[in-house]
Amino acid sequence: MGILQSYYQDVYRCPVVELSGFSGRHGLQASIAAYLDFGGATGTCKDGVAETMLALATERGTLKQGMPVVEASSGSFGAALAVSCATTGHPCILVVPSTLPISRRQHLQSLGARIVVCSSGGRKALDRVAADTAKRYNGYFTNYFSNDDNPEYHRRVTGPQILKAAGDSIDAVVIGVGSGGTITGVAEYLKAWNSMIRIVAVEPSECAAISGGLPGHHGIAGIGPGFVPENYNPYVVDTVLTVSTADAERAAREVLFFDGVPACTSAGATLAAALQLMNAGKSRRPLCVFAGRRTYE
Repeated sequence: MGILQSYYQDVYRCPVVELSGFSGRHGLQASIAAYLDFGGATGTCKDGVAETMLALATERGTLKQGMPVVEASSGSFGAALAVSCATTGHPCILVVPSTLPISRRQHLQSLGARIVVCSSGGRKALDRVAADTAKRYNGYFTNYFSNDDNPEYHRRVTGPQILKAAGDSIDAVVIGVGSGGTITGVAEYLKAWNSMIRIVAVEPSECAAISGGLPGHHGIAGIGPGFVPENYNPYVVDTVLTVSTADAERAAREVLFFDGVPACTSAGATLAAALQLMNAGKSRRPLCVFAGRRTYE
């Protein structure tokens, strides 16, 4: 397995847990399960994604020792990439919108990233500046929303771990959509083993681009970018559900209070969607992918 050998020895193995407290509170006949994918350095699934994307690029020879790594990200992937670059000896350059709060820029800089500010906050403009920056500094643009190395991590790691831990005990997997990497990689892997499993995509009701709605402001960090990402494969998704920011926050609080699971708001969104699914009689035993833990900044 080469450069990835040590990585795949279950470094980021995360458990599947029963959310019996939350399920009992809502009067469900069976417990919702959750895959806790936030055991890395920055507390999100992006830690594993960033490390794997760098490793795969290194294996291909497109990322060489000491080469700068560039990405248009000011969120969880940017933070995870900065840490992964620091541990592998690559300078990290993050392109961020000018509207990003100073405190967030300082946080990314504290992780070792160099910040390039883009006057436009649109995704296409940010990606264009990132690509130009990578070219200028002879760097590698990870291109997180379009690079297949993103879902490849979930095909190799997340999907197999869910199958191993939950197997035939679940009939649906509920995943929030940000870059599209998690839902695409997990769904493609699981459906190869069980074509009957239901794959449910979750997005904010205030920004339901996948459902054909208009982009808008919402408070569920990590999902709902306002467009359909290239890494999103609609052909492996059976259902798209929307969840409001308020419902996502409520579910995240409830699972913390009743199950002791520190779920972030996007994880709460998947939980609220799973509740919708069960109440509609479309799943008896769903599993939610919790892609990040609650923070107290």
